[in-house]
Amino acid sequence: MTRSLCPRFHKAIELVGGRWTGAVLRLLLGGPARFAELREAIPQISDRMLSERLQVLEHEGIVTRSVLATTPIRVEYALTTKGRELQRSLEAIAAWAEKWVPVHETAPHPPRKPAPATGRPAGRSSRSNRTGRSSSASR
Repeated sequence: MTRSLCPRFHKAIELVGGRWTGAVLRLLLGGPARFAELREAIPQISDRMLSERLQVLEHEGIVTRSVLATTPIRVEYALTTKGRELQRSLEAIAAWAEKWVPVHETAPHPPRKPAPATGRPAGRSSRSNRTGRSSSASR
């Protein structure tokens, strides 16, 4: 039996399954939101990542960006009809998560610490070369 992957399914799952995308969609199911409201509701997301996610979703026709003529100007994001049609799928994933994802796996990850500085250029090691000298000393 030959198996094949439907390209439409693959594109859809890659789009909706992108990092932070599900969180953004889930929040927008509750109604329009401003950028700062979304960022506050997802404290681990960076401004850059949130902006990228919103741009991709807007490009795909899942989210609309509306500039409101107020003082100061406000920008709101909302789901389109296409985006709202994801509700049943997202609710099914939420139900699955409640059943199968242990609570300890949902705790936020601590921020990563940068690698310690070694004083050597990246990718270089101080291992000895064939002459017995360290590679940094043979340069």
